[in-house]
Amino acid sequence: MKVAITGAAGLFGHGLVAAFSTRHEVFPLTRVEADITNAEAVRAALEGIRPDLVVHSAAIPDIDRCEEDPASALLVNYQGTCNVVDATRRVGAGLVHISTDAVFDGTNVIPYVETDPPAPITVYGRTKLQAEDAVKTLERYWIFRVSVLFGPGKINFVEKGLRKLAAGGEYLVASDQLGCALHTVDAGMKIMEVAEAGKYGLYHLANRGICTRYELARAAAELAGLDPAKVVGVPDAQMKRRAPRLKYAVMKMEALRHAGFAFPRPWQEGLAEYVRTVKL
Repeated sequence: MKVAITGAAGLFGHGLVAAFSTRHEVFPLTRVEADITNAEAVRAALEGIRPDLVVHSAAIPDIDRCEEDPASALLVNYQGTCNVVDATRRVGAGLVHISTDAVFDGTNVIPYVETDPPAPITVYGRTKLQAEDAVKTLERYWIFRVSVLFGPGKINFVEKGLRKLAAGGEYLVASDQLGCALHTVDAGMKIMEVAEAGKYGLYHLANRGICTRYELARAAAELAGLDPAKVVGVPDAQMKRRAPRLKYAVMKMEALRHAGFAFPRPWQEGLAEYVRTVKL
């Protein structure tokens, strides 16, 4: 299968390329090869490849940047996705779209399932939900909502903390944001499995188990042989960030279960594998 992957230079893009390359012919697309805000560039890129599957991970994932610059967030996250949807339709491919837990408002007290009504509270969440609606106009699509990501290829929440600790500093993280974590390579392998099976639809995807950002950062520190006491947990309200964060973002993987797929391994196992690759 020929697979085109947008956002290939991003964190999730690295995991997707690594996973799909194990079994398929992969065409990584960065902004240089296909700027998703340029409809003609996206069409030309996909028409040149004629892929069987397009995996769309390109976006502005920085929630604070989106809040500060909503026009850019709309252009990239929504209009860029519309351009990818249009080009995908033209070449007759299926489309995998990477979405987010930020389509919810974080007020639940039980895990979110795929059928729960979205209610985004940030610009990022709203533009990603608009993107989901655009993707749903295709006949063959998969939408995967994900949460806190870690993995090789690009700096991320986990590696940022490890580097601060290794340099002798402290890592200040929110102690009251409960959600899911996901190893990008694990994600890529599961997405590939679902896509190969042709079981279309909307899925929540995470490594098994739940954790706060604080618990994730402390676990990473311990695995790296660094002092977990230097990970300082504080209430999110004290972080003074521009965009609000979800207090509760646990996602239940009901769609995967109903479709007959096994869940990814526990987040602790994925984290241990990843931390071993981080060079400090």
